[in-house]
Amino acid sequence: WLVIDRKVYDVSEFSKRHPGGSRVISHYAGQDATDAFVAFHNDKSLVKKYLKSLLIGELAPDQPSFESNKKKSLLEDFRELRCTIEKMGLLRPNYFFFLLIFLHLLVLEAASWLVLWYFGISLVPFLAGMLFFTTAQIQMGWFQHDLGHCSVFRKPRWNHLLQIVVINVLKGLPASWWNHLHNQHHAKPNCFRKDPDLNMHPLLFSLGKTLSVEVWKSRLNDRKLECDMYLIYS
Repeated sequence: WLVIDRKVYDVSEFSKRHPGGSRVISHYAGQDATDAFVAFHNDKSLVKKYLKSLLIGELAPDQPSFESNKKKSLLEDFRELRCTIEKMGLLRPNYFFFLLIFLHLLVLEAASWLVLWYFGISLVPFLAGMLFFTTAQIQMGWFQHDLGHCSVFRKPRWNHLLQIVVINVLKGLPASWWNHLHNQHHAKPNCFRKDPDLNMHPLLFSLGKTLSVEVWKSRLNDRKLECDMYLIYS
C-alpha cells in the first residue's frame, strides 16, 4: 500500500506490471509517494485512469500524509517551488537545442573515425581521434540521461526510442539497465539500501557495502555505551 494525494492504493499486483519496474514502486510501500508520483509521470490524466482500480481508501483527517522524519514546511516549500518552475516554463524543452546537441554528437563521432581513416594511426591523429570520440561519448551519456528522464519530447515513447539509439547503438549500453537503476536513484536519492548508486562494491571501495554514516552511528552508539557504563561504575 502507498499514499498519493492522501488516497491509499494497493499496488501489490500492479507493481509486477509497473512500467517503471516493481522495485521503484515498492520502495514507497507504506509511505507517501505523492512527490515521486508527480515527478515521474508527465501525463497524469492517463496514469490516474489506472489508479482508480487500485484505490482502497483515504487517510483519516488527523493522519499526516508524510513520514515522521520529514518536515511539513520543507515539503510545502518544495511543492511551491515546483509549481513556480512549471509556471515559468522552465520544464518545457527547446527542440532546436536538443537537435543541435544530437547533430554535434554525430559529427564528433564521425570525425573521430575520419581522422584515423584519412591520416592513419600515427600518434597525433590517434590523439585527435581519441579526443573527438571521448568527448562524443561523454556528451552522449548526458544526452541519453535527458532522454531517459523524458525531458526532450512530450511523448515518453519518443524519448525512449531516441534513448535506445543513443545509449544502445552509439554507446553500446542497454537503456533498460540504465533506466532500472536510475529510476530507483531518483525515487529514493541517497537512501541507503534503496538507491543503487550507494551500493558500493567491496573490491572498489574501502568502505565496502557500509556507508561512512553507518560506521559513524555505530561508533557513536559504542561511545555512548562506554559513557553510560563509566557513569554507572563511578
